[in-house]
Amino acid sequence: MFEARLVQGSLLKKVLEAVKDLLSEAIFDCSSTGIALQAMDSSHVSLVSLNIRSDGFETYRCDRNLSMGMNLATMSKILKCAGNDDVITMKASDNADTVTFMFESQNNEKVSDYEMKLLDIDAEQLGIPDTEYSSVVKLPSGEFQRICRDLSQFGDSVVICCTKEGVKFSTSGDTGSGKVEFCCNIGTLFQTLQKIQKPVMMN
Repeated sequence: MFEARLVQGSLLKKVLEAVKDLLSEAIFDCSSTGIALQAMDSSHVSLVSLNIRSDGFETYRCDRNLSMGMNLATMSKILKCAGNDDVITMKASDNADTVTFMFESQNNEKVSDYEMKLLDIDAEQLGIPDTEYSSVVKLPSGEFQRICRDLSQFGDSVVICCTKEGVKFSTSGDTGSGKVEFCCNIGTLFQTLQKIQKPVMMN
């Protein structure tokens, strides 16, 4: 038996929104330690590795390891039926071919149940080697999203250049070019530059 109850159901909705454009389907591996997902997009460019620890749920039960193949587009449609304040519970029996999503409103006035068929997905577990990076930059995900959205008006790709002076995002295309720079000498931005051993440029 598998059952996971998430009080902040909006977190699961945000996680799925972040990966559903990269992956059409994926295997959710459930164990006593939590839920893990690892998959590559169809073009084999991006690797998605997701881990939700069991202690992140209000209640979590997984009697034995369970792999559930899910269509993420269908899962996204189901989760859109949940309110941002709803409690979300996922349930599945050990040998089930379906998974159940239960949404409970905060005042318990409404309870909704949705059942989704599981997929038989043949996927190989990929090993992610430990890597020592020459540059590590941390900034709010919303800020990174805004930069990419703004620069996408001019090009299809973004060049990220990291030096000890700061971080520069740039792009160019047929209609023009754009550039966004973060400087190290600004206190709040300096905290985002965790480690830069040598200049690095990524495209």
